[in-house]
Amino acid sequence: MKFEFMVRRLSPVLKRITKRLNGHHSYFDEEDLYQEALVHLWRAHGKGSIEDKTDSYILQGCYYHLKNHLRKVRENVIFVSFNEPAGDDGTSWEEMIASDESSAFAILEGKLRLQAIYDACSSERDHQVVNLLVDGMSVREIGSRLGISHVMVLKIRNRIRDKYLNLTAERTV
Repeated sequence: MKFEFMVRRLSPVLKRITKRLNGHHSYFDEEDLYQEALVHLWRAHGKGSIEDKTDSYILQGCYYHLKNHLRKVRENVIFVSFNEPAGDDGTSWEEMIASDESSAFAILEGKLRLQAIYDACSSERDHQVVNLLVDGMSVREIGSRLGISHVMVLKIRNRIRDKYLNLTAERTV
């Protein structure tokens, strides 16, 4: 079965599914969900796992994929409230923006960058190294604290940096 033919046949129902699922999520629109469903179908078609399946089976698979996708995104999304304290002294984001826009955005950008670095960590050891680096410890102090050589700490740090740079390069493309 040709992919284009299958998409043309399933699109009306798929769009109704995305419309129904989109009611609960303000950070997606129906088109985003529809595109995610198409990517899921494309991958399944490439693997050949939906060749002999019925439309109902394929649509149900898309529905469950989208539900799971939304669940994962909801777990990873970071909500920032402008009423929550942003600074160490307890000032809110609104107060910081009103007083000095550039420093407030620099703090927000720093927090987002740190979150991206945490996302690039693939193991508990990576998280430990990042946390200790954020605390201001030297590479040798981290190695001593974790019971590993400073060379291993450098390797972990460089691996995290490379993953972070790859993630940020993918987001800008």
